[in-house]
Amino acid sequence: MSDAARTTVTDAVGHVEARGIDVIPDDERHGRPRALFGIWAAANVLYLYLVYGGLLVMLGLGVVEALVVCLLGNLWWFGVGWLATSGPASGTPSVVILRAVFGVRGNLVFGSALGVAIGVFFAVLNITFATLATQSLLVLLGWQEAADAGVAILVGVSAVCTVLSIFGHATIERISPYLSIVVGACFVVLGAYAVGAADWSYAAPELGMGERVALWLLGFTIIASGPLSWAASADFSRYLPASSSRRAIVGWTALGGIVPSVLITAVGIALATTIDMTEPQASIAAVVPGWFHPVILAAIVVGTIANNVLTQYSNGLYAQSLAPRVPRWMAVAVVGGIGLVLSGWLLYGAPDFLETLGYLIELSVAVMGPLMAVYAADIWLRRGAFDGVALSDTSPGSRFWYSGGWHVAGAVAMVVATTVAVLMVNTTLYVGPISALLGGADLSSIVGPLLAAGIYLGLARGVRRASPAPALVNAR
Repeated sequence: MSDAARTTVTDAVGHVEARGIDVIPDDERHGRPRALFGIWAAANVLYLYLVYGGLLVMLGLGVVEALVVCLLGNLWWFGVGWLATSGPASGTPSVVILRAVFGVRGNLVFGSALGVAIGVFFAVLNITFATLATQSLLVLLGWQEAADAGVAILVGVSAVCTVLSIFGHATIERISPYLSIVVGACFVVLGAYAVGAADWSYAAPELGMGERVALWLLGFTIIASGPLSWAASADFSRYLPASSSRRAIVGWTALGGIVPSVLITAVGIALATTIDMTEPQASIAAVVPGWFHPVILAAIVVGTIANNVLTQYSNGLYAQSLAPRVPRWMAVAVVGGIGLVLSGWLLYGAPDFLETLGYLIELSVAVMGPLMAVYAADIWLRRGAFDGVALSDTSPGSRFWYSGGWHVAGAVAMVVATTVAVLMVNTTLYVGPISALLGGADLSSIVGPLLAAGIYLGLARGVRRASPAPALVNAR
């Protein structure tokens, strides 16, 4: 079989991707790092960031404060780019690479199971927002019955996300640039209306310095939850040739996340000075002309679905690592079904939607930060070199079996750092004792990752390159 034919079979647009958690052979590698910009930009032209922007102001931050917090929190996207460099080096998804961090058995807990839990959580957020926006759009277009058809709309949105995720990498890569351009243009127009309607004299509530610092940290945690949720970035870079530039991978990935995230959050901040942001998909009507309201609602739906396609794609790989004999498409379908059920609960069973949302986002950072940190530290220790074949060996003779299948350094770093981070969390429903001692300051998104990386680097100093394969080079 020719290289071209083999690539067509395993990763072709409009066909179900044949590969799952197995190694991508060199003769099936294709593409350039710049393609990562389109993938990440499409996934981040996202309604959720509009909500985040509104939430920062609703918490009590001023416009300038909120913008600064937004910029700082999004710097975590460079971490996402750094993790993405491990994809071309190994030819495997993140959940397989994490065996180097936690060991074959330890990874089933800290990589696979935790990854599924995080993935389902963010899939639930996406499905929920897409459902609400679709419902508002259909009512606006004249189908009043849509107001009572929430469950049917929820099922439809979930089905679209799951089907596109099943098609896989090539299809996602092909459609992403077009989605990012079209949906991004709609948000640019919304931004223009938001700037014109914003109350630039808006003054944040008077607070003491201690309370204000606590709000800055809380806002930083909320914004950081976006990039911190993408520890699986190697899933979308693993088809790139092993010689791909690490610098280019980091840069294009980070830009794809930062540009739309910052701009859309800024729009949300501006809107929050003049409209009620508890239900922005409806309140936006007050600042845009009638013809544009359905357009932006449609953009919200498409952008949220695009993000969820990536989320469920990665989630399927995490799930497949728990049951390797299950094909990728089936794993995607199963986690999609779980997300559907939990989305129904968040929409129709949770006592307060926004309060529950904020609580879960803030708490999730306590787990996601340490996970990204130990992963990043391991890449640094190995100088970016990974042996995908060795990582795929799950037998007791595996190089990554360590001690009884566990890598003590990774497990200890995760448990200790996550525990400390949880004790530092400040949410609407739970305030950690350390946060309480610090006057409500939430340091979980800063201390958690730093502590995890420090512990891992200290305990795993003997780690050497996983294989004689060369690290990625800085070539175009």
